[in-house]
Amino acid sequence: MSNPLVHAFFVGRAFAEAVGEQVENAVTNALSELGKFDAEQRERLRQFTEEVLQRASYAEQMTMQGRSSGSTNAATSTDLQAMIDDLRAETAQLRAELQRYRNRS
Repeated sequence: MSNPLVHAFFVGRAFAEAVGEQVENAVTNALSELGKFDAEQRERLRQFTEEVLQRASYAEQMTMQGRSSGSTNAATSTDLQAMIDDLRAETAQLRAELQRYRNRS
């Protein structure tokens, strides 16, 4: 016959080992899932970045094609001058409107 204290010691030791293994498995699984999640997010970010760069490149190419195919430097210069003139006119209108507002106050 064995001593009940010795038996209790071995039961406690076996219990502690089993709980330790369960905790180890849980932590290992959690870290594994975290690693998978991190890798998936990095891949999604890489794909997103690649897509954005492709779109930007496509838009740049289309813009350059439009400029080179249908316009000359003189036309571009005229267009720029017209745009500048329009912006100056809008600025003058805004200044006048602002002045009217200030005078009312």
